[in-house]
Amino acid sequence: MAESDDELFGAEHVRVYRETGGERGYHWRGTTILLLTTRGRRSGEERTTPLIHRTDGERWVIVASKGGTPENPSWYENLLAEPQATIQVKGETIPVTASTAEGEERSRLWSLMAEVWPAYDEYQTKTDREIPVVILSRRAA
Repeated sequence: MAESDDELFGAEHVRVYRETGGERGYHWRGTTILLLTTRGRRSGEERTTPLIHRTDGERWVIVASKGGTPENPSWYENLLAEPQATIQVKGETIPVTASTAEGEERSRLWSLMAEVWPAYDEYQTKTDREIPVVILSRRAA
């Protein structure tokens, strides 16, 4: 079954992850995935994206790479407009607040993320923008 999980992508990845409480879809291509749900800055509709993540203490770290394209991914633009979001990690749904790492902290977290997904370094060479590293912190209930 793990082999088929590596083929999960986009909406199908979200569906399978939700249906199985992350039993399928959490482990993907040697990494771990969370589901990020943001509110569309224009549409107001909820949007869910599967993203590679790592933890840093009590926080989750994700990268707004979009494969090194010139523009940020929509989910990141949504977080800039409204930093309150929700993540699903395996079977747990967690309210979070997003912030963008800067300076030395960004460098440290970038290295942490590039360890599990070396392509991030390649993506950075393709674009003039500094690819954002996003920190998700649990909100008090």
